[in-house]
Amino acid sequence: MMTPAHRFKRVSVIGLGYIGLPTAAVFASRGIEVIGVDVNEIAVQTINKGRIHIVEPDLDMVVHAAAREGRLRATLKPEAADAFLIAVPTPFRDGHEPDLSYIEAAARAIAPVLAKGNLVVLESTSPVGTTEQIAAWLAEERPDLSFPQEAGEAADVAVAYCPERVLPGHVLRELVENDRVIGGLTPRCSAEAVALYSTFVKGECVVTTARTAEMCKLTENAFRDVNIAFANELSIICDKLGISVWELIRLANRHPRVNILQPGPGVGGHCIAVDPWFIVNRNPDEARLIHAARQVNDSKPHWVVDKVLAAARAVAARKGCAPQDVRVAAFGLAFKPDIDDLRESPAVDIVKELSAHFARPLLVVEPNIAVVPPALAECGVELIDGFAALDQADVWTLLVDHRPFKTVSPKRRDGVEIVDARGIWTD
Repeated sequence: MMTPAHRFKRVSVIGLGYIGLPTAAVFASRGIEVIGVDVNEIAVQTINKGRIHIVEPDLDMVVHAAAREGRLRATLKPEAADAFLIAVPTPFRDGHEPDLSYIEAAARAIAPVLAKGNLVVLESTSPVGTTEQIAAWLAEERPDLSFPQEAGEAADVAVAYCPERVLPGHVLRELVENDRVIGGLTPRCSAEAVALYSTFVKGECVVTTARTAEMCKLTENAFRDVNIAFANELSIICDKLGISVWELIRLANRHPRVNILQPGPGVGGHCIAVDPWFIVNRNPDEARLIHAARQVNDSKPHWVVDKVLAAARAVAARKGCAPQDVRVAAFGLAFKPDIDDLRESPAVDIVKELSAHFARPLLVVEPNIAVVPPALAECGVELIDGFAALDQADVWTLLVDHRPFKTVSPKRRDGVEIVDARGIWTD
């Protein structure tokens, strides 16, 4: 007798980015036929050649094997499947208003190929109520099918929410090992989604409502954002008081019930820098602490810029030149160490802001990318090898603690103005 999990013979993943592609690859590695859909024609062509367009350890091997064996294929338009996973971006517009246009476009794109018995799962981080909105969009497009909001358990198509909760650099392992929170619009929708994810998830699939699952994902990242804001605020206070924040945190963390995080140049990535705003936007009067944390973390890049400009003035005073003629190098553009992901990266914002203050191009060292990103293409920056930057720059600005940067010896740093936002060049 066919089990619920085994009825999913073909799965479609809409959005082949940092979450969608690994998820598609993991399904394919379990023997399921996967149709990946993306609007990026280059990404589609790359995947169909068995290659990848993002950086994630071991993903290239899994995608190559799946494509070679015919279990993974990418396309520009949705095709019929048993289950559809939506993993598209959810940025915000001006004023931190959630932008659900990508989710809406994905929902309306799959509607023509939906059939009775299908499952639709939203994985994109979303404001509370988005899963219900997907069901409404689908119902508009397919009046011949019934959906959970109108038909309850008897609906033709099941709809659920299951947010990703993985760490870049460890995505393949965490997709399999981490618990998943699954919220269907009805209990049957939840059961269908559990059956799907059970094909590869070794962690527990924990069932709740769609709204609770949506809020759970936002809460996880808001919690982290608040704790990072505490560390970032400490770093600003300690700088003013002439105290090493790195030493202070090491000492405070020796308390058995204290675990302060490390400060940085801000907060980036597609989750922590974005998700708390979804809570604030819908609950502006109640989310006071979450809002304050966002303001602290969003202001930190400007503080780093001010520190670099002060360092440039110090160099200029010693050399007898104008501050704008000082050569500055920025080390790191990614939003976290040892990946190529620049989404919402405070380092990119810092480099962009600094580039307007100097006559010569800012020297940028990012070992995980090969070309200047579009966001900096018109800012007068020069992507350069790390050792060349060390030799040419008067001010070193450490923004991301990539592994190669940790090998720079204290002796090499002698006589150089350093602004270290990650605490690896402060010994």
